[in-house]
Amino acid sequence: MDHIVIIGNGISGVTLARHIRKLSDKKITIISAESDYFFSRTALMYVYMGHMKFEHTQPYENWFWKKNSIDLVNGFVEKVETDAKKLVLKDGSSISYDKLVIATGSKPNKFGWSGQDLNGVQGLYSKQDLELLEKNAPNNKVCNRAVIVGGGLIGIEMAEMLRSREIPVTFLVREKSFWNGVLPAGESAMINEHILEHHIDLQLDTNLEKIISDDNGRAKAVVTDKGETIECNVVGLTAGVTPNIDFLKDSGIELGRGVKVNRFLETNVKDVFAIGDCAEQHEGIGSRRPIEAVWYTGRMMGEALAQTLCNKPRKYAPGHWFNSAKFLDVEYQTYGWVFSERSKKDNEQHFHWRHPSEKICITVAFDKDNHQFLGLNTFGIRMRHEIFDQWLTENRDIDHVMTYLRDANFDPEFYKLYEEEIVAKYNADFNKNIIPKKKSWKRIFSIA
Repeated sequence: MDHIVIIGNGISGVTLARHIRKLSDKKITIISAESDYFFSRTALMYVYMGHMKFEHTQPYENWFWKKNSIDLVNGFVEKVETDAKKLVLKDGSSISYDKLVIATGSKPNKFGWSGQDLNGVQGLYSKQDLELLEKNAPNNKVCNRAVIVGGGLIGIEMAEMLRSREIPVTFLVREKSFWNGVLPAGESAMINEHILEHHIDLQLDTNLEKIISDDNGRAKAVVTDKGETIECNVVGLTAGVTPNIDFLKDSGIELGRGVKVNRFLETNVKDVFAIGDCAEQHEGIGSRRPIEAVWYTGRMMGEALAQTLCNKPRKYAPGHWFNSAKFLDVEYQTYGWVFSERSKKDNEQHFHWRHPSEKICITVAFDKDNHQFLGLNTFGIRMRHEIFDQWLTENRDIDHVMTYLRDANFDPEFYKLYEEEIVAKYNADFNKNIIPKKKSWKRIFSIA
């Protein structure tokens, strides 16, 4: 019986284990030094904010693992000996494997800032980071100001967490507008406004120069490239993440920024695979990046690799791009490709609609030559994944999307609908006469 060892108990590793168990009776061991049991990493912020307890972030009961014959080891892998097919743990013990899967996720970026390793300086990725934030910033008496460095999704989550305890926050973002390397200008501008409205001191086009220490080795202030010194008790480093692969440097496994894998998620070493945030495709799939640090893609990699490890070889084929997030209380979804002005292709044109008073908008990308629908971003309106997936597969044009946009709306009953206003602006912008169709459950269910 094959012994499959998985390093990492995040969404990709646990999805892999669950699907292997559905398909086989192979021996499965998951090793993690972060937590005894799998938890939803995206829910960590709600523990700090008091919306749930940590145990509520665990999707499975503690008995689930034994019942499904999945062995759990709480330990830190220091070395991988691929010739001997053996892992050496920090406590000196070792574990042998027949097949090894590296699913060790990411770690926060550090860029060599002076003072980046002081007490009070931390990221927000792991359970240990959450526990450290609880210690560093339990309230606004202990932490009278925090400075967050880096304008991505983790940064805005950390800002929301700290503001929930009325801790003043300064947010340093090196770009001229929040996340404008990803979002088109209209959306980025709206999120800038939203951040400021939540009493967060957003400082755009501003870089961290150094972190200043007090006499006890703790952060007491930061200095920006604008020459400003900002006193603070906590510095949150949220300037992106990088694959967590340092322990593999002498393993013989090919590394780039992450663990190099092919479409079957195989490394250059026989019987060694990698999935999730730490896996790096030799070439990106379509418009995707070689490394995808996204919950959804980690899950899909786990599902695909389970088939391969159970003698049903399956390439990782993620399909159309999609993702979701929250910017404070504004929900965000993206389907297909909607590029920012910084990376928009020559053939890509945008239609943008924004509500006159609420933080609600959509941007639709389409080919300016043949009007083919390329993708959609939506803020504050929930949309159906299946509908957009189908339209992208069928190469529908933007007129079709506007005509049947009501079918895609997933907001519950009593929510205000905006399709009339959206289509009216589209007609005005492009000299069209589209009449939106009424929602049809028959059409919706035929796709779903």
